[in-house]
Amino acid sequence: MGKIVLITGATSGIGLACARRFAENGDKLILTGRNEHRLAEIRKELTEKGTEVLIMAFDVRDSKKAKKYISELPTEWQKIDVLVNNAGLALGLEPEYEGDLDDWETMIDTNIKGLLTMTRLIVPGMVERNSGHIINVGSVAGDAAYAGGNVYCATKAAVKALSDGLRIDVANTAIRVTNLKPGLVETNFSNIRFKGDVERAAKLYTGIEPLTGDDIADVAVYAANAPAHVQIAEVLILATHQASGSVIVRK
Repeated sequence: MGKIVLITGATSGIGLACARRFAENGDKLILTGRNEHRLAEIRKELTEKGTEVLIMAFDVRDSKKAKKYISELPTEWQKIDVLVNNAGLALGLEPEYEGDLDDWETMIDTNIKGLLTMTRLIVPGMVERNSGHIINVGSVAGDAAYAGGNVYCATKAAVKALSDGLRIDVANTAIRVTNLKPGLVETNFSNIRFKGDVERAAKLYTGIEPLTGDDIADVAVYAANAPAHVQIAEVLILATHQASGSVIVRK
């Protein structure tokens, strides 16, 4: 019998790839995101292939709306087995002393507070059932800062600390916590970071074959299906010619 998997930020990139991979695994999906129309398209795509899908359109920054949606889940969807905290973004590459305050607030509210909100809403049920798995999508950026990364790197360092802290908090249960730390992944991520400047975003992937959302989703599904006594605590996933957040060899 498949699991119930809730994925935030499921309308594109790593979140969408995770939705498709978990669907192929035979799991039931609760997909969240800000774009209701896109969520409906994805639900149609996956249900036509036999997957049960529930969609919830809200921004993880809106804790009141998130609480409302989770509290109103139909009974048959309430026992969430896997929470994939994927929703996140980067904005800008300016030096810290020239950063945009609104960009900082958006990143902190999404990458940290949004993750915390979903964790707070879902994990108590897992503790009560003594079963569950939280998969947080962090980043290589959480290991060390890179030029222009400052606040984004700080938010992903927070994801690592929050993952480690949660793992300690649930160590007396059968719940597992995984922090996935991707490197260079070609998704809509860079288009968002550069606010629609497609040409600038494309330059990030010049001369190197980057990871894809599917590569990260493969690791997420693997971790979720490891034997019950195995906890994949943290995985750093890099393109072959990337050594760290700041060292990339381009051909």
